[in-house]
Amino acid sequence: MAEWTQWTTWFYGWAMERLPLLLDLSIRLGFILLLAWGLRLAARRAINLVYAALKNRTDCIEDVKRIDTLVRVARYAASVVVFVIAGGLVLSVLGVSVAPLLATAGVAGIAIGFGAQSLVKDLFAGFFVLLENQIRVGDVVSIAGHDGAVEEVTLRYVRLRDYEGNVHFVPNGEITTVTSRSREFAHAVLDVGVHYRERVDDIFEVMKYVATGLREDEQLGPKILGDLDIAGVQSWDDSTVTLRARLKVVALAQWEVKREFLRRLKAEFDARGHEIPYPQVTLSFARETEKALIDQMSSRLAPRKLSSA
Repeated sequence: MAEWTQWTTWFYGWAMERLPLLLDLSIRLGFILLLAWGLRLAARRAINLVYAALKNRTDCIEDVKRIDTLVRVARYAASVVVFVIAGGLVLSVLGVSVAPLLATAGVAGIAIGFGAQSLVKDLFAGFFVLLENQIRVGDVVSIAGHDGAVEEVTLRYVRLRDYEGNVHFVPNGEITTVTSRSREFAHAVLDVGVHYRERVDDIFEVMKYVATGLREDEQLGPKILGDLDIAGVQSWDDSTVTLRARLKVVALAQWEVKREFLRRLKAEFDARGHEIPYPQVTLSFARETEKALIDQMSSRLAPRKLSSA
């Protein structure tokens, strides 16, 4: 019992000596965290106000996409800055000197820089991608061998979702060429195959007729920006003559317009009796081979004489 009383007395004295320090430390840490939360909230609010002001000044969809992308990056950068400053203040309160850590971080940064060259490359490439407005959220692009709609653009990577729903994370350092299919306008390229017996000029008239009806459509008409542009005969293939034309449409409408045009063209071909080509093979034999085959078939088809009993 005496030992228990002695231990309790010692713990009480130890707690009373350090309780003010713990309370002071808790208050200071809480104030730093509260301040960091407030700064982060204020930064996001300021960014949202700037975003709303910029968005109200333009009606262009392209500019709105660019503003959305830049706002995402600004929010991310503001959060990183606030967390780094708060982390330094917390270390100072805990008695950890920040100066040696900064010196060590500088030396370590050089060492890590050699091992993280790809990361640094991604960050610099991402900065210029955003600065030059090459890729924006909502664009349909082809980068690093992947096609899809852009869902997110950061300083580190670009997130794409393809037609099948697969998500691709492409590091910015691997982006050497950006092919955008959603800038200002697009062309629905139409390759139509017809039989060699068909008159090309007649097929062109059918294509113009279908394109005219498509422009009068209530849903697709506003998406078409010009008349059918016929390029002519594209190629002579084994069983078909390929004709090429195109329609100028608003961005991202090229696939929808192309599918509907081909559907209507197929129906018009059926109605007018135009033949759709299919693979055909013509066999040619030498005269000697042809004569031998005829004799062989004649001998097989000739009636056999019944042998006498």
